[in-house]
Amino acid sequence: MLFNSIDFAIFVPIVFILYWFVFKSLKSQNVLLIIASYVFYAWWDWRFLGLIIVSTLIDYSIGLAIDKQTSLKSKKAFLTLSILLNLSILGFFKYFNFFIENFNAAFQLLGRDLDLNYLNILLPVGISFYTFQTMSYSIDIYRNKIKPTTNLVAFASFICFFPQLVAGPIERASSFLPQVQKRRVFDYAKASDGLKQILWGLFKKMVIADNCAVFVNDIFENYANYSGSTLLFGAFLFTIQIYCDFSGYSDIAIGVSRLFGFNLKKNFAFPYFSRNIAEFWRRWHISLTTWFKDYFYIPIGGSRGSKWMQLRNTFAIFLVIGLWHGAHWKFVVYGFINALHFVPYIIRGKNTKYTSIIANNRWLPNIKELFGVFHTFLFLVFARIFFRADSLTSAVEFLSGIFSFSVFSLPDLSNTSEAFVLLILIAFFFIIEWIGRAKEHALETVFSNYKIHYRIAFYYVLVFLIFYFNGEEQQFIYFQF
Repeated sequence: MLFNSIDFAIFVPIVFILYWFVFKSLKSQNVLLIIASYVFYAWWDWRFLGLIIVSTLIDYSIGLAIDKQTSLKSKKAFLTLSILLNLSILGFFKYFNFFIENFNAAFQLLGRDLDLNYLNILLPVGISFYTFQTMSYSIDIYRNKIKPTTNLVAFASFICFFPQLVAGPIERASSFLPQVQKRRVFDYAKASDGLKQILWGLFKKMVIADNCAVFVNDIFENYANYSGSTLLFGAFLFTIQIYCDFSGYSDIAIGVSRLFGFNLKKNFAFPYFSRNIAEFWRRWHISLTTWFKDYFYIPIGGSRGSKWMQLRNTFAIFLVIGLWHGAHWKFVVYGFINALHFVPYIIRGKNTKYTSIIANNRWLPNIKELFGVFHTFLFLVFARIFFRADSLTSAVEFLSGIFSFSVFSLPDLSNTSEAFVLLILIAFFFIIEWIGRAKEHALETVFSNYKIHYRIAFYYVLVFLIFYFNGEEQQFIYFQF
């Protein structure tokens, strides 16, 4: 069930009415959330509900077991069991064929043909997200950061909460479980703000991302037939598409959660206004990058030690982040080139620069800030080619096509007028994002100083644009991870 579908538009009001007007006790609301979440997930494929239930039971049981142990060795043994079970499930569905392919290739280099068979495995939607969520629960209990819950209903609600089940944000038990375990009271201000965030998320997904996809899909699928300038235009549009697609999903997820009285973790902090690559990764997919920082990067040494150790740890975390996105060497290369871009900042000790927002208390950025934003965005345009291309070979050929004399020609587009309108919509999008860059989301305080009828008129404009420019229903990009 997609957020941008009629099904979801019917599903949410039904659950909302039942949640606030029928099931008023805490336990019944949590049970309703579990049922609604399982229905939401089963809409895609009911057969994989068992995986979510298994993951839930594994870490619920292991969390209690870790807490009961008196020796550190026993605690570590149960934690290891949790990690092995969760990663085995994730590894089988996501990486089995990848390892078979590379195992066969390695033996072919040695002159032997193993020809191990591949399996026809369907990747369960959201498995990378809810697996990390369950693992962090057991790890935090082992670290004595939280106490395990004995309430299976509350724990299951934490794992399968439908707004963030299939593409995050990846929640921590320390912030989400307390919300599940206490009585919720309808908050009009919170719900109203949630609706605004949903509206902006739908605009980003349906108006910007899905219309970018029309050009992006054609250009990347037929890159050999296009000029360098057209390929560059396609890479630019994909950079816009992936942000609006994924952050649009996060906005809708957070907004829907607020309708039910929950606060989810902020997942994007206007990353395309970042002044260097380090700032970008602090603002992009925050729930994932902080997960890797807390459970992988810091345990292997983090920013402690010599410059060499910092560089080693940076390359390690980005290679893992690359592989998290998919079982393909193109994602490994994507992670590698991002890590490579960190090298000068780490050597010069500038990787923690820019912790505040750009142009703080100013309307416009200065020249240095503008150059930093342009440089970072341009790097991302080229790096994301490896992310979007069908293979590593296609990515290299795509880049070769850009670096040709044809890059100086005008883009060869099938519909120039539609591309021009899309660029105007993208400019409008960036203006609104710039105005709201200091807030939790772009529409939080936009036109808040104006009379209410101006704000309502603005919201109607967004609704009109969503309906007018809504094209073919597109799946969210991060569903594949």
